[in-house]
Amino acid sequence: MQSTFLGRGWSFPPGVDGRGGVAMAQDDGDIEQAVRIILGTSKGERPMRPDFGCRIHELIFSPINSTTMGLVGHYVEEALGWWEPRIQMREVQVDPDPDDPGRLLIRIRYQIKATHDDRSLVYPFYVIPEE
Repeated sequence: MQSTFLGRGWSFPPGVDGRGGVAMAQDDGDIEQAVRIILGTSKGERPMRPDFGCRIHELIFSPINSTTMGLVGHYVEEALGWWEPRIQMREVQVDPDPDDPGRLLIRIRYQIKATHDDRSLVYPFYVIPEE
């Protein structure tokens, strides 16, 4: 087993590696998967850890406007600040997707604390548009 100082865990979604064992993610890949898991989990979704997750899911029926985008950014910063201690948030930018009227694109810039490595990812968040 390789040693890693940034973390190692089951890959998400769970899978099988080439030798028939559990597929693993490690280092910056493990951190990125953790960020996606935090953002993809609604608060209250996990019975044994009801505070885990991100409040963005409360906004699924909200109109896409500056108030909603501001709340999305706030909830993302709040959740990642609380649940992912391996990163330092740099910026969260929320914009409507020009190609999909029911989707917001959440651009997240962060730094891995242990390596000072700057990273970014785009997380799509779907809302149910008003008719």
